[in-house]
Amino acid sequence: MPSHLDSRRKTAIYVLASFSLGVLLTASLLWHGPRPAPSQAVAPEPAAARSAPTQGEPAKRPEPLSLWGDMPDGDTEGDADAAAWPDDAPTPEQVFTDQPEAMRKALSRLAPRTPGKPNLYAIAVGADGSEDVFRNEAEYVDAVVGKRFASPGHTVILENNPATLTTRPLASWTNLEAALGGLAKVMDPREDVLLLYIATHGSSDHTLLIDMDPIPLDQIDPDGLADILSKQPFRWKVVVVNACYSGGFVPKLRGAGTLVLTAARSDRTSFGCGADSDITYFGRAWLAHGLSATPDFIEAFGKAKAEIAGWEKRDALEPSEPQIDVGAGIESKLDAWRKAARIGPPVPFQPAH
Repeated sequence: MPSHLDSRRKTAIYVLASFSLGVLLTASLLWHGPRPAPSQAVAPEPAAARSAPTQGEPAKRPEPLSLWGDMPDGDTEGDADAAAWPDDAPTPEQVFTDQPEAMRKALSRLAPRTPGKPNLYAIAVGADGSEDVFRNEAEYVDAVVGKRFASPGHTVILENNPATLTTRPLASWTNLEAALGGLAKVMDPREDVLLLYIATHGSSDHTLLIDMDPIPLDQIDPDGLADILSKQPFRWKVVVVNACYSGGFVPKLRGAGTLVLTAARSDRTSFGCGADSDITYFGRAWLAHGLSATPDFIEAFGKAKAEIAGWEKRDALEPSEPQIDVGAGIESKLDAWRKAARIGPPVPFQPAH
């Protein structure tokens, strides 16, 4: 959907699409019977090239099976996406319509800011529901902000994952707008720092995959993300886009008071996603290793870029070349935040459970 659609038009489209999906899903359940439970992913440290899938354009999904046509014996490929929806979860329509309440609950759990100093608040987005790796990173951002940076209750997590359909708001365009609007009421937008971390797949046309199949969700491109952020009053921002081709977001997001970090150049893939991975290369290098070594986001990026280059050289991968853009004033603001913050010990990475 084009990025210029406003929230009301998107909501109307969502409602119509959701109603249609409810009818189709009911018919599908009656026709095909119960779905199998999802499998569990296990992930290694970055190693050989064979275990380093890119975060590029996800594989093309199979065409949906006709509800009324004959399915060949033994052909279960058409139900592969549907199998990700848990049998014990509410229906997709119920999850979709519950999002305003899910956002209300998430925002109600935010802790008040500490007066007299710059505060750090974060929005962590794990946007592709087909792989646990993105959920892992979103949850880990919360741990780092809460423990390493001594700011518990300062993170809103938006997550597309079968395991969190009833416990986290979905990662969606509308929920991102709501999360930013909610934070603007808790933070001092002129004094505090907003950290926005997005982890998902990215395409060569610089579109981020926002997916919790079969719920219809708008995708986010550089114009869309820039538009979402421009409507908010935050003066100081750190925007991290961990996806293939994410360097394509830099031109639209750069500006005074903004630090932009991306996992790859605009024409390069990044690595470390997939069903066999717990954390991406960039997530491991910047979030887990870099920010454990230093609370300085920019210094941590330098360490991460060098570490990723080493992994890619070892595994004979085309360099992803993570990108950074430091807007006027943001380095000084982050320095002031660190001086006032109570930086805690490093937080070891653990996959979400």
